[in-house]
Amino acid sequence: MTPAPPAHFKRVLIANRGEIALRIVRACRDAGLTTIAVYADADADAPFALLADEAVPLDGTTPAATYLDIPKLLAAAEHTGATALHPGYGFLAENADFAQAVIDAGLTWIGPPPQVIRALGDKVAARAIAARVGAPMVPGTPQPVTDPAQAVAFAREHGLPIAIKAAHGGGGRGLRIARDLAEVAGLFEAAVREAQAAFGRGECFVEAYVERGRHVEAQVLADAHGDVLVVGTRDCTLQRRYQKLVEEAPAPFLSAAQQATLERSAAAICREAGYVSAGTVEFLLAPDGQLSFLEVNTRLQVEHCVTEETTDVDLVRAQLLIAAGRPLAEAVGRGPDRPPRRHAIEFRVNAEDPDQEFAPSTGTITRFRPPAGPGVRVDSGVEAGSVIGGQFDSLLAKVIVTGRDRPQALERARRALAEFEVAGVRTTLPFLRQVLTEPAFTAEGPAGFAVHTRWIEQDYLPTAAPAGPAEPDTEQVAVRVGRRWLSVDVPGLAQAREGPLVLAREQARDRLERAGQAAGDAIRAPMQGTVIRVEVTDGDEVTAGQLLAVVEAMKMENPLRAPHPGRVTALHVAPGDTVVQGATLCLITPDQVTS
Repeated sequence: MTPAPPAHFKRVLIANRGEIALRIVRACRDAGLTTIAVYADADADAPFALLADEAVPLDGTTPAATYLDIPKLLAAAEHTGATALHPGYGFLAENADFAQAVIDAGLTWIGPPPQVIRALGDKVAARAIAARVGAPMVPGTPQPVTDPAQAVAFAREHGLPIAIKAAHGGGGRGLRIARDLAEVAGLFEAAVREAQAAFGRGECFVEAYVERGRHVEAQVLADAHGDVLVVGTRDCTLQRRYQKLVEEAPAPFLSAAQQATLERSAAAICREAGYVSAGTVEFLLAPDGQLSFLEVNTRLQVEHCVTEETTDVDLVRAQLLIAAGRPLAEAVGRGPDRPPRRHAIEFRVNAEDPDQEFAPSTGTITRFRPPAGPGVRVDSGVEAGSVIGGQFDSLLAKVIVTGRDRPQALERARRALAEFEVAGVRTTLPFLRQVLTEPAFTAEGPAGFAVHTRWIEQDYLPTAAPAGPAEPDTEQVAVRVGRRWLSVDVPGLAQAREGPLVLAREQARDRLERAGQAAGDAIRAPMQGTVIRVEVTDGDEVTAGQLLAVVEAMKMENPLRAPHPGRVTALHVAPGDTVVQGATLCLITPDQVTS
């Protein structure tokens, strides 16, 4: 029997955008609730704003002026008569002050209580909660460290490598890994600076670092009556820059003992914290099989879909019912001992260029043709014509593929990702397709499932094919017939490509190099974004690879480095400046120009 709509509220304001806002609109519509979207200027025609029952402009272009502006959000709720607010994920979803402001305004907050968000958002406090219930943990400092010497002392006592982490951070910001004692002090100071800039608080703590670990997690639901349920497990190991790209449920290749420890610890932590609503307890799994508590995300996760597909639990609908005071059994609609019946894998299709170390890509989507067919679900917040700027997250769509087991899910994933067509911006699709051929991920090689949280940076990228077309050295050319590309033999082609063509290429390359040396190499913004750091001044001497500036776009920091030794000239940007893709930030001019 389908649960009745929540009785405590009828009109839900969604304080978010993109695919998660659309997901919440649909869950509310299933529950018979009225939805109210809010939107920045760029999102006026976005699918979520059009599908919602009502939509209110936030009159701004940046996150700070729109989805992060608490007074504007509360004013929109008051203006429209909203009686509840769902924060989605990201933006203000884990902001305890926002949750309290929503409650103080007389609205139902669809999420954990503010005091729980505050306690678990402090990673040091969260570790203390986990310690009280006996959850497995690596050694760490019980309080934030106040100076580099304390970080060095911890490294001497517990060994290297160590992780220096922002106590109030996330998403890889304010995180540094030290593998040499001599670099600990400098990395600690860098982590503090980044945490202060990103989160407004610079406190950092130190813990032992799990090398080549897997990221596994438990999806939890808890109601206001004290009941806690672990709905399922997930593996989210495949990441770049500590940001997830591929997630699956249930977490594969866990022993029965590991799964039991994971689920028992997750439930105990949430029960101890007084948790209510949906949340995720994250762990690292070391190569030796040891689990260690990582953190609690006090919100709905991006990857909640794979749990929904394998358990038949609508997590967003469950959030609505729990917020209305309903018991967990009614919100879930099934018994706590029902195991997952299928396997699901989620692939994040982001506007990023894998050939450029996943640098964000901006532009207008000119073609968007998502896949379909058995076992394929696509959650997306864009369509053809959508403009992708640098001010918001890079996520375009999530492809969730489900099979009776992992092998069938992988088969369907290959078909689905091959069908997906996106044009106008670079996406992660080529990388995701390639991953499905990697034995480390498919577990078809002698090492089995061998990916780890740094696998992309450490194992995949160093061996990946270089960007751009390779130099032609065969007797074949590619010919398009209809929509198919065929290889055609052309006898003598390789020889014909030699001689004059090679000379012309060399002459052109030489002219470009001499022109660049004369004018200085331009350091250009790889995407539209905001300059958050400038590490040099006009006239500075720099070495090859030295950091010049950092441009942030789509919540990712992109360092710009000197291509060769030289002198900085024509520097005309400062922290806080907005730059367009391709804009010249400065020149690096060699001191000695040779003719």
